[in-house]
Amino acid sequence: MYLELAPDAVVRLKEIIGIFDLDNATVMKNTRDYLALAEKKGQTETVTFDLPKSFTVTADTNDKNGQRVYISKFSPTTLMKRI
Repeated sequence: MYLELAPDAVVRLKEIIGIFDLDNATVMKNTRDYLALAEKKGQTETVTFDLPKSFTVTADTNDKNGQRVYISKFSPTTLMKRI
């Protein structure tokens, strides 16, 4: 099974580690540091031009870094309804 994060971004359900609300999760410094490090390592992919509402962390077996962070315009609730 797959989850569509955007029209051109689809991930396998078994690779999803977590789906997080961007507003609530980035209150914590640890989360901000994690996202900054993922950006620095080139592990992030923004799949929207709109205001982002969530980020999804996946265990990407094809990526040498092992994880991928997708930043999406959909809320975590909307994404969970798609599963």
